[in-house]
Amino acid sequence: MKISALSMQNKISPDDFAPLGSDFFGEESLNTEEVGYWKASWQRLKANKIAMFALVIIVVLMFFAFIGPMLSPYTYDQQVRGDEGMWPCLKHPFGTDRIGRDLLVRCMIGTRISMLVGIVSAVIVMIVGSIYGSISGLIGGKVDIAMMRLVDIVYSIPEILLIVVIKMIISDPLDTLINTVPAFYGLRRIGSGLIAIFLVYGCLYWVGMARIVRGQILQLKNLEYVTAANALGCSRSRMIREHLLPNCIGQLIATVMLQIPSAIFTEAFLSYIGIGVAAPMASLGSLTSEALNGINSNPYRVVFPAILISLIILSFNLFGDGLRDALDPKMKK
Repeated sequence: MKISALSMQNKISPDDFAPLGSDFFGEESLNTEEVGYWKASWQRLKANKIAMFALVIIVVLMFFAFIGPMLSPYTYDQQVRGDEGMWPCLKHPFGTDRIGRDLLVRCMIGTRISMLVGIVSAVIVMIVGSIYGSISGLIGGKVDIAMMRLVDIVYSIPEILLIVVIKMIISDPLDTLINTVPAFYGLRRIGSGLIAIFLVYGCLYWVGMARIVRGQILQLKNLEYVTAANALGCSRSRMIREHLLPNCIGQLIATVMLQIPSAIFTEAFLSYIGIGVAAPMASLGSLTSEALNGINSNPYRVVFPAILISLIILSFNLFGDGLRDALDPKMKK
């Protein structure tokens, strides 16, 4: 009796095989939004309030440097007669220097020079370092050993001393090139000093980027998709260009952002000791150096360039740190 009753309760009917309705799951939907790498990185970056505040400061400084001089009634080399050594006022919010040039527009131009040096130098470092590090890591063996020993040699050289020596060697040929070749006439305003800084950065500061990229390539080249690409006859240049470097892009961007403050500081230091941009072009380092002669009587001439240098370097450092964390997949919650 017990067995027959149990079999009657568990009797299968045709209704058990009817299709489910569209509202069967109700609110328990299994559809979830797929979040890609870049979108997830942007969400992590937006959650970092310090990094976003630093990004806002960088954008404001960009407008200050590139749009501000267009709105100023003065040019960076214009001497206003009768306004020599004027303290900050409505006519000259940052005051004037000893020969009557408006310090606000000169600080704008100096900020522009610092931004250009930082960004251009970082791009040069990224290109040279990523190519060198990719070749070294992918080929490996004796080639890798020889290339890394060259990196060690460059690391062992005092950078600032070598920058000064190289700049002094190439400044005269660059001056001749700028003044004699019509195609380079547009570079006269920035002078050979700034061009030399770009070249020196391309020759020296790529070694850190090369080591980072090489480490990433060594981790990636043994993965399955790289083995499959090799089996299909993919060339080394295409392997680097299409398969390896795109997977290092997050690390590359973060490293470049942290390289910008270093380039800005180096340019400010070189201009401070008198081997940076050529006069009358203004740089934040050269403005600080010029202001030291009257620091007791006109301290404002030192304060404004120094604040701008500190603000630029601090903003890029904070944003670079936040970007590095945002692009790291391990930081995903």
